[in-house]
Amino acid sequence: MRHFGPGGDLLMVDVSHKESTVRTARAQARVRLGAEAAKALRDATLAKGDALVAAQLAGILAAKQTPALIPLAHAIPLGAVNVEFSWDGDVLGIEAVARTTSQTGVEMEAMVAAAVAALTIYDMTKGIEKGITIESVRLLEKTK
Repeated sequence: MRHFGPGGDLLMVDVSHKESTVRTARAQARVRLGAEAAKALRDATLAKGDALVAAQLAGILAAKQTPALIPLAHAIPLGAVNVEFSWDGDVLGIEAVARTTSQTGVEMEAMVAAAVAALTIYDMTKGIEKGITIESVRLLEKTK
């Protein structure tokens, strides 16, 4: 399956011949914060409000907008999108899980959710610290 036709034109991959199946993807982003920003985030004392709640909502909304953000991505019916957080010292782990019953996978939706949640954390904590980094966004697992 390619995104280019015989003349070099861009094409959306044709999945119309494929059977719809339940598909799940799990993605992760990691945000490294300094001690002060991590404490403010954990304690929900940021001037801009509870960044974890905002990031969770931003990730879910972003997953729903994936076809508008990623060229040639299929619009698929999302059955569920969940965004959860965990801490490893001052590194915030963001895990996004997306599920659909469709003819194509849902990994881009999960990765977009994790990435936008990480960007939201960055935006809401950047006033405390300038050295915050988004270390990675990666696919952890996908099922067909």
